[in-house]
Amino acid sequence: MVSEQDTPVIGGKSFTAVAINCAAKAGEWIKTKLGKHTSLSLKYSAQDLVTEVDKGAEKMIRNLIMIQFPHHSFLGEEGVEPGPEASAQALQEMQDEEYLWIVDPVDGTTNFVHGFPFFSVSIALAHKGEVIVGVVYDPMRDELFVAEKGKGAYVHGQVMSVSEEGTLREGLIATGFPASPENARLNMQSLQAIAPQVRNIRSGGSAALHMAYVAAGRLSGFWEYGLNAWDIAAGSLLIKESGGIVTDIVGEPYHLGVRHVAASNGKVHDSFISELKKSAIHG
Repeated sequence: MVSEQDTPVIGGKSFTAVAINCAAKAGEWIKTKLGKHTSLSLKYSAQDLVTEVDKGAEKMIRNLIMIQFPHHSFLGEEGVEPGPEASAQALQEMQDEEYLWIVDPVDGTTNFVHGFPFFSVSIALAHKGEVIVGVVYDPMRDELFVAEKGKGAYVHGQVMSVSEEGTLREGLIATGFPASPENARLNMQSLQAIAPQVRNIRSGGSAALHMAYVAAGRLSGFWEYGLNAWDIAAGSLLIKESGGIVTDIVGEPYHLGVRHVAASNGKVHDSFISELKKSAIHG
């Protein structure tokens, strides 16, 4: 695991250690609630769900962070009104804060609701708009993915690196199916373009875990439309520190405001972006 004496600290407290502690505690609690949630609400659409577990996990994480870093800012999915406009505005108001924690307490809520064991806790810390710590925790597999700017990325305490596939033809690529009809249409166009060019396609239902899997070399790439900062901030650093590339869907550099994301091992990125661009043009 990342050595604590090397991690960024404030007042003697390690950012990375706090992120790991929050993700682990929230993840273990979420796991105990699988199949036992008592409330289910729709947010932006019939595909955009929230339970009391999402809200409880976010409150737990927020409280743990604020105890350690009371002057830091916090952007969590459940504290923002539903819909892309509200998400963009919330980020716009906070992205230039000195220290901003960006949290998705349950990335993959639909999976959680259905008992499909592919969901995660995603916690990132940005310093003046740049992600410096990223943690994604899969409680069902007890897999903790950790990255720190300039210090590499780790899973099970072992250094992660992206896969070696040099062509899309060799690649296993993941995507997600967006909640909004317009983004879903865009994604289906991309799917039709990408599928014939790659070894196969996967869609697990957690953007954060898909990005962690790119970082760990389990996927060659991942794309999705209509995501938010809390879905991908932690994963973006995992991939970068594992030697991969994260951009928007047309190849522009990643920043916190990116909503249409493409990530890869770097070796297939140019051809990946080229296919995604073609699908947008022909759609």
